[in-house]
Amino acid sequence: MDDQQILQRIHALVDEEHELLSQRESAGPEQHARIAHLEETLDQCWDLLRRRRARQSAGLDPDDAQAAPVAQVESYLQ
Repeated sequence: MDDQQILQRIHALVDEEHELLSQRESAGPEQHARIAHLEETLDQCWDLLRRRRARQSAGLDPDDAQAAPVAQVESYLQ
């Protein structure tokens, strides 16, 4: 997946997240679980994009960057 594809995925996930958040008051447990999953997936996508850009800046092949597991991405300090 290249940077453009990652960004497209991020935009699609954000659109879905916004749609679900606009319905939050009437949302059931499935929608709340989906929102949590979207947030985790977004964190992974942003992390992968940063990893790719760091590799490219260092003169390395960005295609060798791998997505980090959710547990790792979610434990990053903000």
